[in-house]
Amino acid sequence: MRTAVVRIDVDPTGELTPEQLTAGMATLYDLAGQAGAGVVDASVAAMPVGRRQARLLITGTDTDVMDIGIRLCASAFGTVPAAGVITYLSRGTDDDVHGVLAGLGLTGEVNRAPGSDGLDVVHVTLDEPDVARVGESRIHTALEASLNCEVRIHSR
Repeated sequence: MRTAVVRIDVDPTGELTPEQLTAGMATLYDLAGQAGAGVVDASVAAMPVGRRQARLLITGTDTDVMDIGIRLCASAFGTVPAAGVITYLSRGTDDDVHGVLAGLGLTGEVNRAPGSDGLDVVHVTLDEPDVARVGESRIHTALEASLNCEVRIHSR
């Protein structure tokens, strides 16, 4: 499963003081640790209103990670946090390939083989109608950017 970077605006109304924000971050570190999540170190208290975003590292599906992030931040800060953007860490694994494909509404088979230079070449086999619907260049670009290695797309 992929690791999401979940951004949550912990103080959308701008009501919390710097001290409350600092205390909330300390609580968030504890709560996130108990939930098996991580927190990216940042001084939320130094951020301007409307951009006071905590960034949590959570493994799971899109819906799950946002729900978990909102719940953790609500508990830590005592506010009604606002959902932000979700991005993903990539470690170049097959799970990352499947995650990128899922983000495009696709499923496929993944195989790795050593290239002539000794680096992995990732072979992804997709159904022809899926490739036609999404576009091979879009799929290829997304996979290469995520994996940072050579990708070859095959149709069946």
